[in-house]
Amino acid sequence: MKKSKAFSAILTFMLLSTILSLQSFAGGLPTHSEIKKALKSVVGENNGGFGLNMWATVVDRDGVVRAVVFSGSNRGEQWPGSRIISAQKANTANAFSLPELALSTANLFSAVQPGGSLYGLQHSNPVNTEVAYRGPSENIGTINDPIVGYKIGGVNVFGGGLALYNNNGQLLGAIGVSGDSSCADHNIAWKVRHKLNLDYVPKGVSPTKDDNIVYDITDSVSAGGWGHPVCSPDAAKIAGELPKTHPVRSREK
Repeated sequence: MKKSKAFSAILTFMLLSTILSLQSFAGGLPTHSEIKKALKSVVGENNGGFGLNMWATVVDRDGVVRAVVFSGSNRGEQWPGSRIISAQKANTANAFSLPELALSTANLFSAVQPGGSLYGLQHSNPVNTEVAYRGPSENIGTINDPIVGYKIGGVNVFGGGLALYNNNGQLLGAIGVSGDSSCADHNIAWKVRHKLNLDYVPKGVSPTKDDNIVYDITDSVSAGGWGHPVCSPDAAKIAGELPKTHPVRSREK
C-alpha cells in the first residue's frame, strides 16, 4: 500500500512538472491561460468580421506547437477546421520571419500567386496530418491539446499569422488566429499579440514598416507585391488604424 501511494505521488509530481513546463514555455512564450484571456478579450471587440469565436495557436521558434486555445465556452463554438488553420498560420509566420524582418501570413498572399515572387511557397511545407488529427477530441483546445509538443507544419497565406518578438527583439515563435474572415483574423491576431507584449517587431514590408496587412491590390495586382484582398471596408479601416491604436513597440537597446 505504501509503495502504491509513493508511486502515485511520483506520477502526480511528474504530471504537474510537465504541465508547469508547458505553461512556462521556455523562451518566454505566453501560457495557455494568458493566450486564452487575451483572445477572449479581443474577440469581444469590433474586428471588422462576423464577430465569431476564434482559435489561436502559438508555436516556438522550432515550429513546435506550445498552446492551442479557443475563445468560446467549448470546442464546438468555433469552426472546427479553423483549429489546424490557426496552427498553419502560426507555423507560416514563424517559418518565414527572421530576427530582423517580420512577415505576416497576410503579407504572403500576393507573392505566392502565379507570377508572384514566391509562387509555390504554399505547397512547400505540408501539414503533418498524423499530428493534426491525433488524440482524443475532449482535449482539443485545452492545455493537453493533442498537437501540443509536436511540429504541425503547413503554410497559410491569408491574414491571421504573426511572428512574436520580445522586448529584446528576440524572435520567439509565432501566433496564428483563425475563425472569422481572414482580414478580421489578422486584426485579432495583431491585437492579441499587442496584449501579450510580444510585438517588438523589427521591420516589415508594410507602408508603416511593420508586418501589418497591406491593401494595395488593384485589378488582381498588388502594387508593392505584398498585398492582401479586402474582405470588408470595416476590416480594412481597422487594420489601417492598428499602427496607431495598437502600435508595435520599440525594442530595448
